[in-house]
Amino acid sequence: MDALMGYLEGLGNWNWLFLAIVLFALETIVPGVHFLWFGLAALIVGLLGFAGGDMFTWPFQLVAFATLAVIMVFWVKRYARPNDEATDAPDLNVRGAQYIGRRVVVEDAIAGGRGKVRVGDTIWGAEGEDAPRGANVEVTGVNGTNLVVTKYGED
Repeated sequence: MDALMGYLEGLGNWNWLFLAIVLFALETIVPGVHFLWFGLAALIVGLLGFAGGDMFTWPFQLVAFATLAVIMVFWVKRYARPNDEATDAPDLNVRGAQYIGRRVVVEDAIAGGRGKVRVGDTIWGAEGEDAPRGANVEVTGVNGTNLVVTKYGED
């Protein structure tokens, strides 16, 4: 153990750069953005260590790493969040929600609360009040992969 600690002390500020590389590599393997901020903090501490020479001791470097990592996590959480409201297609990945308000035709009669409707060239499962084949219905909601429909023109 003493040999390992002596080796790591001999590397000096390079330890931070190696840690940054390991954290960046983990970022590419693990889904999500978890290790990027810690990798950036390690990179900055390593560069500060090279720039400051012997002025930055190990205890100071550890405190700087922890402080930078926390600051980066909160900074990213505050300023780099996705802006979902700015999109022109908020229901892009919720296909059924795009059909709410649309009038469609019953393909297979809705009986017992279940049937099928045709939306363009696609057949969707439907839930709602009973309606015969060919009836016009309006999509009022989505329940999983089924469209929730009501008879068109009725309240």
